[in-house]
Amino acid sequence: MRAVTTSIPTDSPTASEAASVDVVLPCLDEAEALPLVLERIPPGWRALVVDNGSTDGSARIAHELGATVVREERRGFGAACHAGLTAATADIVCFCDCDASLDPADLMPFVRRIRAGEADLVLGRRRPQGAGAWPAHARAGNLALSRLLRRRTGLRLRDLGPLRAARREPLLSLGLSDRRSGYPLQMVVRAADAGWRIAEYDVPYRPRTGTSKVTGTWRGTWQAVRDMSLVLTEDPDTAGGSAGTAARADSPVQEGTRR
Repeated sequence: MRAVTTSIPTDSPTASEAASVDVVLPCLDEAEALPLVLERIPPGWRALVVDNGSTDGSARIAHELGATVVREERRGFGAACHAGLTAATADIVCFCDCDASLDPADLMPFVRRIRAGEADLVLGRRRPQGAGAWPAHARAGNLALSRLLRRRTGLRLRDLGPLRAARREPLLSLGLSDRRSGYPLQMVVRAADAGWRIAEYDVPYRPRTGTSKVTGTWRGTWQAVRDMSLVLTEDPDTAGGSAGTAARADSPVQEGTRR
C-alpha cells in the first residue's frame, strides 16, 4: 500500500469548502502559541481547543479569541484528540498541534481531497523549517515507527505527523481506544486495516513555541514510541468493533463558539 505525497497549494477556501469543518487543537499550556494558531484557522472553519488541564490561562485565551473550548480532564494526547473528535459536529474533522509548529491553513488541500472523494485520510508530511524544528531524537523515533507501520500494514508513509483530516463518522467507526501518544498511529493503523485510501501532503514544520510535552527529550520521544509500538501489536481482526459505539459515549464539556 503506497501513500501519495503532493505539495500544498496556497489559495483560499471557497464558501462551500469552508462549511462543515472542525479543527481539533489538543492544548496543554499553550497560551503563547494560541493567538498565532487561531488566527490561521481558515475562514468559516471552527476551532475546537481541547484544554487538557492547562494552568497558564490557555482555555480563557482560546475562548476570548473565539474558539470553542472543550475540557478534557483525563491527561493524554489521545484523550484530548478524542474529546475533540466526539465534540465535533462537522462532517470533516481536522487535527493540528496547538504549539504553532504547524499551520492550520495548510489543511485546506487536505479537506479538498476528502470532499472530492480522492482520499479517506490525509496526513501532513513535515518538512522542517529552520534549526530546531525537528530534533534528531524525534526524527529517529518517527522513522522507526514508519518502518514498523510499513511492516504491519504495507503502508509506505514517510511521516506520522499530527496534521490530518478525515470524515467524522468514519473516524468514530474505527473505535479508537488509545488515549496516550499512540492515538495518531492507531488512527492510521485502523484506517489501513479498514482499507482506507491514505494520502500525504508536504507541510512546513517550524520550531514550536514553548517546550514539547512529548518529543522535547529523548526520554519523552521513546516513551511515545513505546506507546505507539503497542498499537502495532493489535490484531486487525479484533481491533475496533464495538469500541466505535463506546467512543461516541464520551461527553467532554464545551464552552463558547467561534466568532
